[in-house]
Amino acid sequence: MKDGLPIATDSPDSAENLLDIIRGWGEDLGFQALGFTGIDLNQHSDYLNKWLQAGYHGEMAWMARHGDKRSRPEVLMPGTCTVITARMDYLPDGADPTAILTQSDKAYISRYALGRDYHKLIRSRLAKLAKKIETHLGGGHYRAFVDSAPVLERALAENAGLGWIGKNTMLLNDKAGSWFFLGEIYTDIPLPKDPPKTVDHCGSCRACLDACPTGAFVDPWVLDARKCISYLTIEYDGVIPEDLRPAMGNRIYGCDDCQLVCPWNKFAQTTTEPDLSPRHQLDAIDLLECFAWDEPTFLARTEGSAIRRIGFERWRRNVAIALGNAKTTQAIKQALRSALPDSSAVVQEHIRWALAQHE
Repeated sequence: MKDGLPIATDSPDSAENLLDIIRGWGEDLGFQALGFTGIDLNQHSDYLNKWLQAGYHGEMAWMARHGDKRSRPEVLMPGTCTVITARMDYLPDGADPTAILTQSDKAYISRYALGRDYHKLIRSRLAKLAKKIETHLGGGHYRAFVDSAPVLERALAENAGLGWIGKNTMLLNDKAGSWFFLGEIYTDIPLPKDPPKTVDHCGSCRACLDACPTGAFVDPWVLDARKCISYLTIEYDGVIPEDLRPAMGNRIYGCDDCQLVCPWNKFAQTTTEPDLSPRHQLDAIDLLECFAWDEPTFLARTEGSAIRRIGFERWRRNVAIALGNAKTTQAIKQALRSALPDSSAVVQEHIRWALAQHE
């Protein structure tokens, strides 16, 4: 018993039945899998500290700001002894991503961002799951996280048996690939633990490392975010290094290349979640259309989307680079020239570069 809650019983079957009940609730809420683990992240904490000390986090100062909260769940939420990790598939049934990458007049947006903002979607579902558990057990404290706090989500998921951390630092599952979101519930209720995933199934494969357009992988399992296109297009708000711009191609929001080549993603399933379906034809939209948006249009088209968080200036900067990498047309040159006078200094820098590619 814990605080009078009927969760620590003398019957192993009773404990397992409880997990089965919770997994069933998770499935009803749209999750493809749930895993249960404790809070020991010492091994991953050492890796994180070395990564931060090397400066691979770039300007993501918040990665270092939270101290040990990221690797010690009980510091982030006092009393935590169990973490429930949830997996939700997100690959949409839309335009073929590999084909879009070969069409320089199209905009490539990471598949996870084509639909509704996953933060809101998953956090809402996790909150409902936590409420069901609380009601069933008659109490306890619960807190849901979806990229909303310092949480080592992939490490926790690996410990909960949902997959292993691959060479591209993504969580891989031998039956579902890597096209999925993760979310967590921290609780002070002691629940049975799932066995961790201790086998690495990447073997000698290095397809993800070789496919990275900007060579952002220093070594297997070591990503230098400062070269990562996802970091550059989403997290970084300054002038993107000129030597990296050509390799960005038509990727204007994120990058999926290391997932597209992963052999395990042959097992990935398309999402059944309507909210994750592409909006506004963003899975195959023209670059010139994206560049023609003014700020009100950008805000309207990205309402309820994860894309909105980068803001209009970063959007224009990213699209300008993609236009610089596109096949030369008069329409592209005219669009760039027309946008130059009214753009910010940062965007102007990238427009000038783009124009130079077509001269």
